[in-house]
Amino acid sequence: MKKQGFEVTPHHHLETAWVATFTKGHGGRTIGVNSEMDALPGVGHACGHNLIAIAGVAVACAIKAVLQEHNMSGKVVLLGTPGEEGGGGKVILLEKGAYEGMDACLMCHPAPGPPSSASLSSCLAIQRKIVEYRGHTAHAALAPWEGQNALDAAVSAYTSITLLRQQIKPSHRIHGIFEGKDWAPNVIPDNAKMIWYMRGQTWAEVQALVPRVEACFQAAALATACKVEIGDGGATYDLRQNVALGDEFARVFCSQFGTVDYKFGIFSASTDFGNVTYALPALHPSFAIPTVPQGGNHTRAFTESAASPESHVACLNVSKALAAVGVRVLTDDAFFGEVCLPIQTNLSEETWNHWFTALLIQGSQDI
Repeated sequence: MKKQGFEVTPHHHLETAWVATFTKGHGGRTIGVNSEMDALPGVGHACGHNLIAIAGVAVACAIKAVLQEHNMSGKVVLLGTPGEEGGGGKVILLEKGAYEGMDACLMCHPAPGPPSSASLSSCLAIQRKIVEYRGHTAHAALAPWEGQNALDAAVSAYTSITLLRQQIKPSHRIHGIFEGKDWAPNVIPDNAKMIWYMRGQTWAEVQALVPRVEACFQAAALATACKVEIGDGGATYDLRQNVALGDEFARVFCSQFGTVDYKFGIFSASTDFGNVTYALPALHPSFAIPTVPQGGNHTRAFTESAASPESHVACLNVSKALAAVGVRVLTDDAFFGEVCLPIQTNLSEETWNHWFTALLIQGSQDI
């Protein structure tokens, strides 16, 4: 970014975060852009962070070029944001003031979808919980009654949550894993660790879901005479797509590159950019890249898809549309007034119902 005329500050609030700033003239507005930097253990760029990173660079450089060519005042702030995959990097940056001074913020994300399309769907809010059970070891054959089985506690909690899923909304998600230390078949385990994710359409729904899941953790401890500690693993909010920014993006994208929907994208995943959308006007469209069947986000096949030339073309197309939105934020006072209207969402309950009906139909066809 230094070569592109930006002032770059490394280690910006976080060791691996950075900020690149370009200012033209005086008194103009500030547009923020995110270049997400992350990957997944074992599968690499299976969520397309390589594309998200270059999209942020493309948007920032395009807006800078317009400001220079037309001699307009404004400021572009490109944040390099690490730790999206469970680390909540943007949440930390937001708390530390990295987004202060931005009038709006933009980024995008690849996903499966119709060819040449973009999506303005929301995503799921998420609460992470770290659960640790402590019991007592014993010989599993000689004197098992002397033990308190922490693994049994974890299994009991897992089974209870499996039963709970029948009574939660189709749009909710609860999923977790087991971990343990020094386990052996002939020793009653005195420790078990679980990491759980709870998701819902809104942060309010997640807050209502969490106590029901925590009750399963507590019941398992009671049933096995184990002690339990429930820790906070961090949370991120649903996406509140700014309506004015979204409408302008849809207008530009549809006129030049393809179609826009409110159904696909990362609708049932989660992102720490959700917290940013609660704090200031922001937009996070997804864009479709070519994928194979069962090769969506977080698969090895998606890693290959995200590296394809076609995916890079799709990435540049959505970057151009986002850059146009950013330029209008900086230059159009009336439009910026619309952007600043009270936060609202453009994802209705009808849209969610439509999507999950379609998902169920597709699933039955796949079977």
